[in-house]
Amino acid sequence: MSKNKQNFVPYVPAAKSLPELTVLSIVLGIILAIVFGAANAYLGLRIGLTVSASIPAAVISMAVLRGFFRRKSILENNIVQTMTTAGEAVAAGTIFTLPALYLWNLTPSQGVIAFIVLTGGFLGVLMMIPLRRLLIVNEHGVLPYPEGTACAEVLKSGETGGKNAQLILSGFLVGGLFKALGDGLRFFKTSVAAQIPGYKNAVIGMDTMPALLGVGYIIGPRIAGQMIAGGLLASIVFIPMISFFAQGSPMVFFPLEDPVGQLDAAAIYDGYIRYIGAGAVAMGGLITLVKTLPMLFASIRDTIKGFFKHQNTVISIERTNKDISVPYILGGSILLILVIAFSPVTEVGIIGAIAIAVFGFLFVAVASRIVGIVGSSSMPVSGMTIATLLITTILFKAAGMSGETGMVASLTTAAIVCVALAVAGDISQDLKTGYLVGATPWKQQIAMLIGVIASGLLIGYVLVLFDKAYEIGSMTLPAPKAVLMKIIVEGLMQGNLPWELIIIGVAMAVCIEFLGINSLTFAVGFYLPASISAPIMIGGIVRWVVERFAKDQKVKQSREETGTLFASGLIAGEALISVIIALLIVPGIIDPAAPLLVEGQLLPLILFLGMTILLWFITVKFANKNGKNSSSVQ
Repeated sequence: MSKNKQNFVPYVPAAKSLPELTVLSIVLGIILAIVFGAANAYLGLRIGLTVSASIPAAVISMAVLRGFFRRKSILENNIVQTMTTAGEAVAAGTIFTLPALYLWNLTPSQGVIAFIVLTGGFLGVLMMIPLRRLLIVNEHGVLPYPEGTACAEVLKSGETGGKNAQLILSGFLVGGLFKALGDGLRFFKTSVAAQIPGYKNAVIGMDTMPALLGVGYIIGPRIAGQMIAGGLLASIVFIPMISFFAQGSPMVFFPLEDPVGQLDAAAIYDGYIRYIGAGAVAMGGLITLVKTLPMLFASIRDTIKGFFKHQNTVISIERTNKDISVPYILGGSILLILVIAFSPVTEVGIIGAIAIAVFGFLFVAVASRIVGIVGSSSMPVSGMTIATLLITTILFKAAGMSGETGMVASLTTAAIVCVALAVAGDISQDLKTGYLVGATPWKQQIAMLIGVIASGLLIGYVLVLFDKAYEIGSMTLPAPKAVLMKIIVEGLMQGNLPWELIIIGVAMAVCIEFLGINSLTFAVGFYLPASISAPIMIGGIVRWVVERFAKDQKVKQSREETGTLFASGLIAGEALISVIIALLIVPGIIDPAAPLLVEGQLLPLILFLGMTILLWFITVKFANKNGKNSSSVQ
């Protein structure tokens, strides 16, 4: 390990200096941080998942900086992608928690949202910086940091940036146009559904949306298959089974007030399936956390050992090894904790501040190491947030803070920790990228803080906009992770939940885990309508097909990367047009209930099929044509 570290020379050596934290890179980074932050906020509210923005951001930055401004500094491009991933991470931490306030009919001010997000984001950056030398430098060759390493290779193969940017732009135009024609101009419906004949309340359907197709391609067939399995179990097994046993019955079961025998599929889903799904998601998150406990304890042990082992080591002060100085890190962290403890903005008090300090540093350390092993997509954000929420809610209740005050304080504490660990996981990947390409660490860390500020100041407006236009918690934006947080807090504070349904979900998650399936992924699919999982599955099938028939490993990898860029464009296009549509819905310029220009379900199915074929065609043809450039990313 030490030999690997000593012999390592980055792409840009320490003795060489290139433009890095420039005005141009900061401006472009802020723009992309806001764009991808809004896109991931939409995606997280829609399906409870977010996607990595590092590689698309790197490609876009190369296209803009190299193509339009003729700048050739790889370090400038690295700063842009670093700031962009800050926006993505802030959005993830925010939408997993704070929408629960809207579900309680509490409308937090922009100041409150910004305070929660910024304190969490700053803590995530500051708490991770002391771990950089231990995890990135001293364990180079041990911790692979897959996304960070892949992004470094994309940056180093910068000559393909223009062509790859065309892929993202093409997907952006396709996704944006579909969304604009469907939900904006109301040309056609964007969801289709059909009742299975002779099978009461068994409904199958699909939201024909480009973002869901893109997500399916990115996450692949295995995860997509587990999601659709959960959705089908809910829609064509549980709902029809409840209808069968309750047909003709006048009985009423909590929490609904109508006879269960008179309920249609949608009512059964809202009244019963959601609670079962919430229990399954909570248990799936905890199971994921428990499965990572060995890694968690190992992370803590290795971090402590690393500090003691290297505390007397003479640290090089060359450019590629300069972090933000320790006094600023300690001073900033202590100041943030004190502000949280005594600020009237959130009222979490000393209990909440201590919990944030303890769980924040603990989970930041764990997140920073775990993403180095399994990548950001496998980091148990939900499990760590649920654990924080459970413990803090119990502490607040024991301290006499109950009711609305206690619930808000518990959620706020968990939200700050969630943002912190999401940001820490992403900056770990970014610092790995910087280590490989030869970036200046303190400049990257400043860039991450700027990205947190840019996205953190605007994410609240995005939430308000989406809530006014689409209503958070509705079928359009079900906000599954936030609903879960709401149910956990209410259950502990008030105890007025249908616990039998939640326990059924818990038991189901345990059974699914014993089958060798990821219970959290399955549970998310069960909680969400199957119409959301269906297009995700189709995207996963496209990826399976194009990779299954690749003639060799290089072509397979080239197709994976090509499709991922086009799919990222589909997601960004739909998400950003959704923001524009929301801006037009709020003042009444667009009426979301206006009559459709084309009725029927055939047109959206044809258009979605065409979009699916286009995803396959571009992935195969572009990858085959540009196999050498694409396959350089190892």
